Amino acid sequence: MLADPGDNEFCVLEPGNRFLAECGFLAEVTCDGSRAVGRFWSEALGWPLVWDQDEETSIRASGGSTNISWGGPPVAPKVGRNRQHLDVVPDDGDQQAAVEWLLSLGATRLAAPPDPAPHRPGSVVLADPDGNELCVLAP
Repeated sequence: MLADPGDNEFCVLEPGNRFLAECGFLAEVTCDGSRAVGRFWSEALGWPLVWDQDEETSIRASGGSTNISWGGPPVAPKVGRNRQHLDVVPDDGDQQAAVEWLLSLGATRLAAPPDPAPHRPGSVVLADPDGNELCVLAP
């Protein structure tokens, strides 16, 4: 296990790793999270599940790219602002429709973001099923 200058952990994979063979140089972003959050992001992004076993999930865009994976329980308690979160840009530019779609999938609206400073002006801040912030950006 290694860490970058911001103390974010990362791994260098062994040659011949078949699970991540179709990925690029940045093979996987691994997150703490439940199966519900993996399935939520699969639906929200339209990326298929490439792993769904023992409460662990992983998604990847069709055609290959970086995997986003969630390790399953136990999920560490959320304390303060997340070090990373996902920003969503609606394909058709309809921010309100994107917000409604995410809410229908299980997102919740945050009354007040934990820390408004990192959020872009005009974005709508929601939380995924595990309570992690996400932003729906204005076109």
